[in-house]
Amino acid sequence: MDTRTHLLDQAEHLARQRGFDGFSFADLAAGADIRKASVHYHFPAKGDLSQALIARYRAVFMERLHDISLAHPTAGARLLRLLDLYRIASEGGRSLCLCVALSVTQAALPKETIAEIVAFHRDVTAWLEAVFRLGQSDGSLQRVVDPRAEAQAAMAQVEGAQIMARAAGDPSRFEAAIFTLVSRAI
Repeated sequence: MDTRTHLLDQAEHLARQRGFDGFSFADLAAGADIRKASVHYHFPAKGDLSQALIARYRAVFMERLHDISLAHPTAGARLLRLLDLYRIASEGGRSLCLCVALSVTQAALPKETIAEIVAFHRDVTAWLEAVFRLGQSDGSLQRVVDPRAEAQAAMAQVEGAQIMARAAGDPSRFEAAIFTLVSRAI
């Protein structure tokens, strides 16, 4: 693994566990056993790191959603697999997905990073809207009325569920918060 990838992996882990403001380049340097100047070589400022992190995360997440769409023909199965992605990212209430972790510290982020966060939410919400539309036609999601509104609400629900579980350090909070989504899948 190259140094830049190692730094991104380490920064993602720290941001998800501590928040983006909860670690420094010195922490990254120590974890990679390199000098702090070497971290700056790859990422001149922390804002550059945030943009690289969310761009990579968005690409990987969208690839996972694409894979879910290919592997699962019904809307209900697709929704449940998305919930699995957020459940895994929550790590039993110890962590947040990177987008949630960055979203709660937006004041410290450059506009390019915020634009990537907005694009992440737009892309995932569009995927969810397509899932809810499919659910209307294939019958594998109950009570679908407005796919766009439901996609936006589902997005807020899963991200909020992670925050609740993290705040309490209790994975059952995540499960309770997404219960209504899970119960709609047939």
